[in-house]
Amino acid sequence: MTLTEILSPIAQEGTTAAIRTWFKQVGEMVREGEPLVELETDKVAMEVAAPATGRLAAILIAQGDVEPGALLGHIEPGEGTTAAAPAERPRPPEVHAEPELRLSPAVRKLVSESGIDPASVPGTGKGGRITRDDVVQALEQRAQPTAPPPLAPKPSPMAQAPSGSRSSIIPHSPMRRRIAEHMAHSVAVAPHVTAVFEADLSAIIAHRAAKKAEFAAQGVNLTFTAYFVSACVEAMKVAPTVNSRWHEEHLEVFSSVNIGIGTALGDQGLIVPVIHEAQSLSLLGIAQRLQEVTQRARASKLAPEDVRGGTFTISNHGVSGSLVATPIIINQPQSAILGIGKLEKRVVVREVGGSDAMLIRPMCYVSLTIDHRVIDGAQTNAWLTRFVEVLENWPAP
Repeated sequence: MTLTEILSPIAQEGTTAAIRTWFKQVGEMVREGEPLVELETDKVAMEVAAPATGRLAAILIAQGDVEPGALLGHIEPGEGTTAAAPAERPRPPEVHAEPELRLSPAVRKLVSESGIDPASVPGTGKGGRITRDDVVQALEQRAQPTAPPPLAPKPSPMAQAPSGSRSSIIPHSPMRRRIAEHMAHSVAVAPHVTAVFEADLSAIIAHRAAKKAEFAAQGVNLTFTAYFVSACVEAMKVAPTVNSRWHEEHLEVFSSVNIGIGTALGDQGLIVPVIHEAQSLSLLGIAQRLQEVTQRARASKLAPEDVRGGTFTISNHGVSGSLVATPIIINQPQSAILGIGKLEKRVVVREVGGSDAMLIRPMCYVSLTIDHRVIDGAQTNAWLTRFVEVLENWPAP
């Protein structure tokens, strides 16, 4: 009998992925193309489809991290579910229990460490599955005192928590662990330097006000970020090495401008969907693509290709109120990251009719953090100068 192998994707984003859940049990029938197992990386969750129609004969890896191309299980030809299944590796019984007890690695670890019975935790996830938040909430409820606690030995001053303080345990998700690894690695390998300019956004505000309804009629939301992406494309022409990657033996400079947009996911962390080939897109095309990837990011529906291949990154930290920031280069070995500060009206001095005048203008600070191994101050300032020029001289509608 010929068995069909179920393999972890070779082209998954990241070096490893964690098995989140199997959608089928050993012995059940599957159809080719049907979602069979869900993997989670630091950036995306992805489904592995059944490579053939038949019976799920074996699950070889039920949980934990898997490398690209790893053998996950086997499918054998068949039309029923009564045949005996080949022996498989031992695995925790909850993996093939009722749907609500199919636990992700993070949830399984928290359940194991806390000693809580997963059957007692109401699941709010897909199909009634238990999420990390469900377990944390159950632990917090369990921690609520129902009677005066017994006296305990007084801890040493060094071990005492602040008076009346309480805490809860929140396990790191795969995304949070990978973000921490990326940030620490980036700071360790690249000497970061940041330059700060300011930009008058009057021109793009006027253009957006005139074009917003036209874009909306085509189902596209015209945001300020679309203008920033377009200005980045123009700035790359005066300092091409900003759009590059550092390698130990050479510098890789790209003609394709693939701009990642840092997108906050609340407490879950940060993800960077990519607008590929931005240099070939109009403002409408950029706004449309930006809308698509950010919506998918916030709905946790990004595909691996949506976060792959970035050559430069924008961090629009101003949307949460920050005036100035010096972002860390998120995705090594990229060479730079742009920070956009909060838009606010400020008094500036401009020459009007040959005399200085104080005017109120919508201003924001923009910062370019560079890998000083790749880019020097002259290139940094040339890039920022052109970026600001494009924004401040945007053609009138």
